[in-house]
Amino acid sequence: MTIKRSVVLGVGSALPARVVTNAELAEKVDTSDEWIVQRTGIRQRYIAGDGETTSTLGLKAAQAALADAGLTSADVDLVIVATTTPDLTFPSTATQIQAALGMAHGAAFDVQAVCSGFIYGVTIADKFLASGSHRRAIVIGADTLSRIVDWTDRTTCVLFGDGAGAVVLEAQDQPGDVKTDRGVLTTHIRSDGRHGSKLCTVGGPSSTGTVGTLTMEGKEVFKHAVGMITDVITDAYQATGFSSGDLDWFVPHQANKRIIDSSADKLGIAPQKVVITVARHGNTSAASIPLALSVAYADGRIKKGDLVMLEAMGGGFTWASALMRW
Repeated sequence: MTIKRSVVLGVGSALPARVVTNAELAEKVDTSDEWIVQRTGIRQRYIAGDGETTSTLGLKAAQAALADAGLTSADVDLVIVATTTPDLTFPSTATQIQAALGMAHGAAFDVQAVCSGFIYGVTIADKFLASGSHRRAIVIGADTLSRIVDWTDRTTCVLFGDGAGAVVLEAQDQPGDVKTDRGVLTTHIRSDGRHGSKLCTVGGPSSTGTVGTLTMEGKEVFKHAVGMITDVITDAYQATGFSSGDLDWFVPHQANKRIIDSSADKLGIAPQKVVITVARHGNTSAASIPLALSVAYADGRIKKGDLVMLEAMGGGFTWASALMRW
């Protein structure tokens, strides 16, 4: 008996034009390239300029993913955008991208789970596609965190960057065997709002009438991150019977190289299987995983048939994993 699985048809990404190095930041706040690299692994980040917004970056990523899939927007009936930094309070960024793609059909909406948002979006799209209600989806992770960063706070402003990444998913009949099926095999999403104050914005439309600025308790986030990441990945292994040794690629949220290294080490994932792009992108929140996917796919590392594990942890706290066969 066959089942429907969500198979990746195309991948795309978009980055702002401006690159900001650690050296440039060191001219504005009390920091240094050595300090930033040692604690985070970040060497540069892309920062949105005039005319570059979450929706414009997301649109470019979506167009690139469609082109990679050999499709047009007419072939898609669902658009999901994971973002914490929408262009507008409403309408959603997804509907803005839908309109820019020339779509007057299907459904489009945003999902807000901060850095875990892309995996949340993939999870939601997978449910729609597996149910048979929709055929193809564009899932976009896009953020411009530079717009909500306090550029006088040296502990946070060095961490974040802007960008967007997207995948096109298609519902395809598969044999129903996780050992050979292509597509999304299992997803696991979690949250625990008791930790919300540890990574959040100070302010918002309903409380202060502003977008607020980002604040983070770095040590607390690090303390929880590795355990939460391993939790959802272990759940994926239990659901499928796979183990770390079976993975071809581990594509984690690109927040901090020390967290990535610690998580991979705890899970027994070989370093050569870990995709790391944090040095060039910084933490791009919901865009982080699809940007990393795009890099590893474009350079030929991720190939058809590969077993790929995605994971993320973000403000809320939220955390999530997705295991897929490319």
